[in-house]
Amino acid sequence: MNARATRLRGLVFAATLLTAAFRADAQEPTTTGGSLRVFLDCDFCDFDYIRRTIEFVDWVRDRNDAQVHVLVTRQSTGAGGDEFSLFFIGRGELVSRSDTLRVATPQDVTEDEERQLVGRELALGVLPFAIHVDAAQGINVTYDADEAASRAQPERDPWDFWVFRTRLGSELEGESREKIVSLDGSVSANRVTDALKIEFSAYGSFEEEEFELEEDSTFVSTSRFWDVEGLVVLSIGPHWSAGLEASATSSTRVNQDLAVRVAPALEYSFYPYVESSRRQIAALYTIGPVHYDYDEITLFERTQETRVEQRLELAAGFQQPWGEIDASVEWSNYMHDFGHHRIDLFGGVEVRLFRGFSLDLRGNVARIKDQIYIPLEDISREEIFLRRRQLGTDFEYELNVGFSFTFGSVYNNVVNPRLRRNQNDGEF
Repeated sequence: MNARATRLRGLVFAATLLTAAFRADAQEPTTTGGSLRVFLDCDFCDFDYIRRTIEFVDWVRDRNDAQVHVLVTRQSTGAGGDEFSLFFIGRGELVSRSDTLRVATPQDVTEDEERQLVGRELALGVLPFAIHVDAAQGINVTYDADEAASRAQPERDPWDFWVFRTRLGSELEGESREKIVSLDGSVSANRVTDALKIEFSAYGSFEEEEFELEEDSTFVSTSRFWDVEGLVVLSIGPHWSAGLEASATSSTRVNQDLAVRVAPALEYSFYPYVESSRRQIAALYTIGPVHYDYDEITLFERTQETRVEQRLELAAGFQQPWGEIDASVEWSNYMHDFGHHRIDLFGGVEVRLFRGFSLDLRGNVARIKDQIYIPLEDISREEIFLRRRQLGTDFEYELNVGFSFTFGSVYNNVVNPRLRRNQNDGEF
């Protein structure tokens, strides 16, 4: 038998297996003891924990096989924790039923406490759906009066909604001809209410790298970066917000000994802000002065300058049962010369195209014409290789494409963690 015939038979055999897999996967699942079939749509949840603790449902791996689709999203809260929104969407014979539950976690909650809170809300949410299937006969509901009373009593907040965070870190690594020392730290203070949001943050880092190039030659490279930012936002109804942004930055990479920005801001949300966990389209405009002090003289022969900069951004995000979409476009320019501008485009989509097959596509591209900080003197090869200085460029881009296809058994209730090596199961 020649090689061509062998390859042809191999292709036919592979196509036969793939066709059989599609047919098997397309069949309607048979019920397992009348349990409610639930699809959990959450890429950060601890699925092993949920399967172990919520045993009165059948967890399926495809939403097309489910009677209930649970979509879980999260947003940061003003206290530094997270608010989880759980959307329960009925399917098939339960298509007319839907519900939404929300639970917020404090900033100092442990991973175990967080997954318990979310797991409890998940169990409560699927319970009204489960009473419509045979398995409801085995469900018992308990009520803890003491815990309910404690949750109903609001505590006085001695901090008046203020939350403070601080962090300090260092790293030391080396080899026989290389040594790296780095330090970084941050501090923040935030106060967030429905009417007013105040945020302040400061971050700094320093890194020094030493390389032995030859027997009597050593190259030492240092970089520094620090940034202080402040933001005040006033809520003006369900769609409008007004605020003030301010920042001070120093960075060796972009030739800035000091950069100070102050800009009023105005934002309009096309959907009410309360719907931001599922959908949002917002337009943001800022304009204000920027002052630069440079480390080295620039291509425009300046050591310092003050300009007025404006920015306009349109951003959209949707999280739906069929997947999620994020996109944004931003324009910025210096008012003294519109030729000094920048345009950033970003897009991301994750869509379940059909049973078991998903597409994940993300990318960004930028037109860059605003690098007024590029130094006049040539950048050394060592600084280029180590990315210590930013090179002049007209554009930058990045693209990521991914596909996934899963077929086989629709049920995945069993948890078996044996010999697990570096697997990420999407824990909180």
